[in-house]
Amino acid sequence: MVKATKAEKKIAYDAKLCQLIDEFTQILVVAADNVGSTQLQNIRKGLRGDSVVLMGKNTMMKRSVKIHAENTGNTGILNLMPLLQGNVGLIFTKGDLKEVSEEVAKYKVGAPARVGLVAPIDVVVQPGNTGLDPSQTSFFQVLNIPTKINKGTVEIITPVELIKQGDKVGSSEAALLAKLGIRPFSYGLVVQSVYDNGSVFSPEVLDLTEDDLVQKFAAGISMVTSLALAISYPTLAAAPHMFINAYKNALAISIATEYTFPQAEKVKEYLKDPSKFAVAVAAVSADAGGGASAGAAKVEEKKEVVEESDEEDYGGFDMFGDE
Repeated sequence: MVKATKAEKKIAYDAKLCQLIDEFTQILVVAADNVGSTQLQNIRKGLRGDSVVLMGKNTMMKRSVKIHAENTGNTGILNLMPLLQGNVGLIFTKGDLKEVSEEVAKYKVGAPARVGLVAPIDVVVQPGNTGLDPSQTSFFQVLNIPTKINKGTVEIITPVELIKQGDKVGSSEAALLAKLGIRPFSYGLVVQSVYDNGSVFSPEVLDLTEDDLVQKFAAGISMVTSLALAISYPTLAAAPHMFINAYKNALAISIATEYTFPQAEKVKEYLKDPSKFAVAVAAVSADAGGGASAGAAKVEEKKEVVEESDEEDYGGFDMFGDE
């Protein structure tokens, strides 16, 4: 079989990328740092069916995206170009973006701390027996880790933050973690950005629930209402508050002057004679209690009717047939 030339490989790659752009409208841009070929193959198998993983050089991907946009008029795909930075790949999918993102996150593999590697997380060595013989204490002394000899082995006394996130792994730290058999880091494809039919957004958006959306929508309405009330600009959200405030102002003027209107007359009566307000409240309470009493009375009456119906009339004769 004749091996394809570099130019033929580029043409084939360009055709494949353009085909995927035409077929899929959803793309996950993923970082692929420290991801091995075997691990990537497992991810491809796990996503097989409704998703396709495509890796490649950023320059080739940008060129193909630009040419495709010019040929098809799909300018929305150009929003993908600024995201093609660093060691990234593309996952084209027709499935649910959140589910695909969660599936990708499952394929993480533990990795040792190699010298010169930037730590993605803090590395803390927990106290306990290391299983190392006393001759190995030099490693711990270099790293200022408090230890003691217990039953012929080295034991760490207190938790020690060996490496901080963002720091480079030194040779001593790497050697010690290797001796302890600790693989502190885990690597896999990490979703950096989400492209959906021309729109680009952060992957954190995929974690939003309906309750979060309702809460944010309510907060937005509250802000719009506050702004509309502050500048006296009528909106649907602010209109009820404006009407209530206007009624309060009109009521205050009516109380302070001789001017009156139907909605203010009852308030004026209560202010002139507060006992009327107390009577009104008592009447409302009585109505509520009366409804309950009437219900109880109906139940009691129904009971009596049932009891009376149990005493059957035998046509003027008693149960022994005497008149």
